[in-house]
Amino acid sequence: MRKQLSEETEQMNRSIHKKLIIIFLIIFTTTPIYAEPLPLEELIAKIQERYEQTKNLRAKFVQEATIKSINQTLTEEGTVYFKKPKRMLWDYSKPSHKRLVINPQKAWLYIPDENLVYVQDAKKVLTSKMTVRFIAGIGKLKDDFQITFAPQNSTDEKGNYLLCLTPYSQEMGIEKLIMKINKDTFYTMNFNFIDIYGNMTKLTFTDMKTNINLPDSMFNYTPPEGVEIYEVP
Repeated sequence: MRKQLSEETEQMNRSIHKKLIIIFLIIFTTTPIYAEPLPLEELIAKIQERYEQTKNLRAKFVQEATIKSINQTLTEEGTVYFKKPKRMLWDYSKPSHKRLVINPQKAWLYIPDENLVYVQDAKKVLTSKMTVRFIAGIGKLKDDFQITFAPQNSTDEKGNYLLCLTPYSQEMGIEKLIMKINKDTFYTMNFNFIDIYGNMTKLTFTDMKTNINLPDSMFNYTPPEGVEIYEVP
């Protein structure tokens, strides 16, 4: 029973990783531009413009994922790196180490606690056409999402923007995405979503740096000696 729960948890965790890849690419580029509140269309345009201008980034994150089928919430922390085109690194540090590395050819998920590395062709990880466009640097928000202010409130109690993104396609497996944007700096503060299985995920970013020196070598990975390697079909 314990093994079955562990396998189900890891399977759902990998599914969450795939969703986080595309959502992260959508929201990572909001940066301080104006001190005055923006109307929706102008806010969307500035997010898109900054995405197109950003070549790479580094940010700290806290990820809270609730898996409905086993009624379990996993809280993890770490640092994420992104570089156009098609390079990402999710380096988890708490509560235990874990690393997800993606480049144009391969994807690796290293889980030290299990002495295991999952290896997969990058094209099979980036199965969504939307994901491919955004990670390649050519995604268009308005082409893929209906974007509105959140239905109950357009801002929170402190005046930060609340946006609701509804994908036109169901390929993401997500119904709606709620995003909070800082009213003064226009940084993305956090986002949350519930997928079609009822699993809930919340991701919060801090200490974001853009257009810094991130060498391509960061996005290659050599598994440690003695680690079991599983080729994902």
